[in-house]
Amino acid sequence: MYNRRKFLLHSGAAAMGTMLFSNKLSAAFLPKKQHAVGLQLFTFFNEIDNDVEGTLKKIADVGYTEIESAFSKKGGYYGMKAKEFNAYLSSIGLSWKSHHVLGVPFKLPPGAKMPAGLDGKPIVIPPMRNLQDNMQELVDEAAEGGVEYLVCANTPINTLDEIKSSIEVLNKTHEACKKAGIGFAYHNHDAEFHAVEGQVPYELFLSQTTMQMELDLAWAAKGGKDPVELFKQHPGRFPLWHVKDLDASRENILPVGSGTINYAPIFKAAKIAGMKHFYVEHDMPVDALASITASYKYITTNLL
Repeated sequence: MYNRRKFLLHSGAAAMGTMLFSNKLSAAFLPKKQHAVGLQLFTFFNEIDNDVEGTLKKIADVGYTEIESAFSKKGGYYGMKAKEFNAYLSSIGLSWKSHHVLGVPFKLPPGAKMPAGLDGKPIVIPPMRNLQDNMQELVDEAAEGGVEYLVCANTPINTLDEIKSSIEVLNKTHEACKKAGIGFAYHNHDAEFHAVEGQVPYELFLSQTTMQMELDLAWAAKGGKDPVELFKQHPGRFPLWHVKDLDASRENILPVGSGTINYAPIFKAAKIAGMKHFYVEHDMPVDALASITASYKYITTNLL
């Protein structure tokens, strides 16, 4: 006899099967989870120190969720201690993933002048700590702040002696970062891809260190390199990216998607690169908020 118990068991099993099938079907048609979109705060260098909290809130409101910090004219981490800065970011839905530091003491190139601030006057900056002189304290602060990576923003590469000295500093920092439980990476400009006394600095960094790389994709392209080929030659070595665009002259920076860099094949190769975080960056834009908004819309619509 087909009693109530059998009816309930069979109908329950059928319902469960339908539900499981439905869930699998739904999951198959759900959009893939988008990768978090990050921002390098150097984009707001000219204005962030005037209103740190307000600027960070504007960045979060655009949709960015990850942050890479840089030097602040207020000192420290935009006038805060590392833990304090991390706590504030968390309170507004931002995650602090990495921090930029200099390889050696800052000095302007011969004949160069400090860029002007919003008031039209040359920027005045306090002393900047660097890996050559302040390595351990910078590593310790990054670890205390909870970032995943400390990143060397630049280092001297004008001669082979400078490159050798830089490699020594980078290797020492990498070891210190490993002991502290964080990653260490090097950020390039285009100069690293041009030969110095017959040697290419970037190739020496790749072969004579075991640190990770933060590949600035646009500067690599300006330096004559195909980022995808670099990924294939050194798979997994590029957990961090900088994303910006360049005009046809490769001299002027533009919001992502409005210039000459073809980002579609680069983002398709993210797994080969080992990419974990990427950061939009626009050096000294006229309107930083407008730039990062345009970049965010292009990336989330076309690349993720």
